Amino acid sequence: MSYKSATSSLPANGLLVLIVGTELASGARKSQFAPSRRHDMNEGEVFAVLAALVWSCCVILMRISGFQIPPIALTVFKGGVASVLFIAAIPLVGESFIPSLPVWDYLRLAASAILGITIADTLYAAALNRLGASLQALAGVMYSPSMVAVGYLLFGEMLGTGELLGGALVVTGVAVGMRKTEDVKSPRDLVVGITMAVSSHLIMAFGILMVRDVISEHSVVWISAYRFLVATIVLSAVSSCFLSPRKVFLGFARRDIWKIMLPMSFLGPFMGTMLWTAGFKYTSVGRAAIYNQLSTVFIILLAVLFLKERITGRKVLGLALAVSGAIVVALQK
Repeated sequence: MSYKSATSSLPANGLLVLIVGTELASGARKSQFAPSRRHDMNEGEVFAVLAALVWSCCVILMRISGFQIPPIALTVFKGGVASVLFIAAIPLVGESFIPSLPVWDYLRLAASAILGITIADTLYAAALNRLGASLQALAGVMYSPSMVAVGYLLFGEMLGTGELLGGALVVTGVAVGMRKTEDVKSPRDLVVGITMAVSSHLIMAFGILMVRDVISEHSVVWISAYRFLVATIVLSAVSSCFLSPRKVFLGFARRDIWKIMLPMSFLGPFMGTMLWTAGFKYTSVGRAAIYNQLSTVFIILLAVLFLKERITGRKVLGLALAVSGAIVVALQK
């Protein structure tokens, strides 16, 4: 099976319509930081699950691209493509290209972009190259504890015994499953890769949640366009001080792998970011993070199917513990 079959089944146009419709509808009401106490999934939780699905497909394409494109060039490419897509989508949601926001909010969004995209995305791509997709997915279960911890620090969103138990299972799953495999070149790469992966999730969590109040009041599409544009400009400028422009913009020069990198940029930075941000806009930080965590399962399954990565007993046990933890938290209504 080819990478095309992994992405062609995704209803990309339907997802875009779904997001645009939600953005237009949100103009008539305020988003809620606290989710409904009903047992059916609210719109934020649906967005979080869809974000996990499209992001997982993006990660597989990132892994394929990463064999030929270094992390900085890869991040510049997907950030540049995502910026163009988001800017083109702004008129669809009836937003101004330069909305009236306080200068402080513009500055906070810029800082959020540098932390959550310029730094965190580059670390994520570097970790993926060192660990492979399935181990990166296991390291990625630290995403939920990161979001919950930052959510508590910034918003005081408290967790009960069930959530704490689920978090402990998630961390235990990472410890059990994270062992060197044939995809990892050396023990040093394993340690460095895990450190990069965990750091990327912590920085990403802080980067998005530090502007959650702005996100709750404004268009997900416009905010994403602004963040990606700032992040890509900053990464390109800073990287050009240390690397040649040819290396920084290598992704744009390698047209032979655009067939992989363009779908990657559409699925992850564009669709994935809109769905991910919308999840936090319409449900609580902790619940959105748990549903996002389904990407761990999706990535490992896709890595086995399309990248032929070997699934070991330790990975299965670690995955089972981590997913069990996510389910425990998800059941705490």
